[in-house]
Amino acid sequence: MTTTQTHTLAIPGVDLVYDVRGPLPPSDGRPALLMIGQPMTAEGFNALAPHFTDRTVVTYDPRGLGRSVRKDGRTDHTPQQQAADLHLLVEALGAGPVEVLGSSGGAVTGLELVATYPGDVVTLVAHEPPINAVLPDASAAERARADFYEAYQAKGTGAGMAAFIAMTSWQGEFTDAYFGQPVPDPATFGLSTKDDGTRDDPLLSDLSWAISDYRPDASRLTAAPTRIVIAVGEESAGTYTARTALGLAALLRQEAVVFPSHHGGFMGGEFGYAGKPEEFAARLREVLDAG
Repeated sequence: MTTTQTHTLAIPGVDLVYDVRGPLPPSDGRPALLMIGQPMTAEGFNALAPHFTDRTVVTYDPRGLGRSVRKDGRTDHTPQQQAADLHLLVEALGAGPVEVLGSSGGAVTGLELVATYPGDVVTLVAHEPPINAVLPDASAAERARADFYEAYQAKGTGAGMAAFIAMTSWQGEFTDAYFGQPVPDPATFGLSTKDDGTRDDPLLSDLSWAISDYRPDASRLTAAPTRIVIAVGEESAGTYTARTALGLAALLRQEAVVFPSHHGGFMGGEFGYAGKPEEFAARLREVLDAG
C-alpha cells in the first residue's frame, strides 16, 4: 500500500494542504499525477487514487475549502487564484511539469493553469468543466444557475440542492419547459427541508460563480505545449456538464473523450454518488499513456 504524506504549503493568503501518495521525485520517471476538484476537496479522489499505486499522486484542498485555511479575508473562489496556487504547488513539488486530472470546477482551474503557466502541465484531462460561455443557451444556463441560488437564499441548503440537482440532470438546453417546472421538493431527493441559516456553501451560493463564468482563451490553450483532453461521462449525455464538455471540445477543435459513468464517475459510494472508480482509472491510465 502506498503511504500518503500530508503537507502544508504556506503561500500568500492561505495555508494550502496537499497529500502525496508515492515518492518525490517520482521513482519511475513519469510526471506526478495531480488530481484537482472544486469545490470538491482531496477526499473526493479517495476511491480513484489507490488505483495508481505505480504513480506518484498528489491531491489538495483548494484555497478556503476543507483543510486549506484562508488568511486573505476573502470568500470567493476564482480559477485565476486557484491556478496561481497550483503553480506554487507544482513548484514546491520539485518534480517538474505534472499530469493533471481536473474534475468539474477543478477542470476549469486546470484550463487556467495551462493558459497562464503552460510549462507546468504535460497533459490535462479536463472532466466535464462547467463553463456557461461554451453553450448555445449560455444566458439560459445563467438563469438556471440563478434559480438554484435564489432557492438556496430563500430556503437553505436542501432547497438549493434540490434545484441544483434539477438543473444538472436536465436533458438538453434550458427551455421554457425547464423554467416552467414546479419548484423541486427537497424531500424528493432525500434532502432535509430544515434551514440551518448558513448561506456560504461554495456550490450553491454565488461565491464560485467565477468558475462557471470562466471564458476559456482558445488561442492560448491551443498554443500551449500541454496536451489537453476534454473528457465526458458516458452516463452524462445531454446533461449540463456533458454539454459544456462537448462545447469546450468544439471550441478547441477536438472530440471529447468518453469516460465511464457520470460527473462523479471516479467516486466511490461514500458520498452517495457512486461512480465506477476502477473503470474510470483504467480509462484515465489509457488516455495518459496515449500521450
